[in-house]
Amino acid sequence: MRRRFFIEQFSGQRAVMQGDAAHHLGRVLRAQPGQLYELSDGTSVWLGRIDVVTRDSVDFSLLEEIPAYHPLVQTTLLLSVVKFDSFEWALEKATELGVHRIVPLAAARSEKALLAAAAKRAERWKKLLLEASQQSRRVQLPILDPVAKPHAAFAEFSDGVRIFLSEATDAKPLREVLRNQRAESAVLAIGPEGGWTEGEVSAARAAHFQDASFGKLILRTETAVVASLAVLNFALSE
Repeated sequence: MRRRFFIEQFSGQRAVMQGDAAHHLGRVLRAQPGQLYELSDGTSVWLGRIDVVTRDSVDFSLLEEIPAYHPLVQTTLLLSVVKFDSFEWALEKATELGVHRIVPLAAARSEKALLAAAAKRAERWKKLLLEASQQSRRVQLPILDPVAKPHAAFAEFSDGVRIFLSEATDAKPLREVLRNQRAESAVLAIGPEGGWTEGEVSAARAAHFQDASFGKLILRTETAVVASLAVLNFALSE
């Protein structure tokens, strides 16, 4: 299977890859003229043939457009900041599962030291999203927002399916909340280790988010990301 790379734009029947991607392709993978790769500009995907490899760029001829998969539902993940190894693993898996947008949340129970360091990790996180997008053969990179407060993030959304995972004993199972749902967009909010505060729960409900749970099992944040996105994709993509 051919590898896929992202570029800034197509220009007629040509494309030029520059920066880190060109260095990786030319120096690490030792790309040669005549080799074929898939290229995406975030909208469409083309089969590209390498014409010229230089120190700082790779020039392609575009041969044919490749059918591109676009998810039926645009999903936004509101993900509370947790320990960075777990958080970054969750970012990678959320990308593979097709999430459209990711908003890191400065939840009340997120560790303050992690929140203070989060802004410095943004470029690393974007690189992780790029690599995961290429590996999973996405057409478009996920959007990564700056860290936001949960109250503000909840209030931003007024359409589509809106769910926040809850440990409350009266929260409905996720499968029940999603039963017979049809929407073009979905928002999924996942709290930190230690769970949401009462104020955050109230803010989510005020924004018409529905409580949902996985039953009596308490999942780690990164596990909840994978499990809930898989269930959501299955339920809303029928």
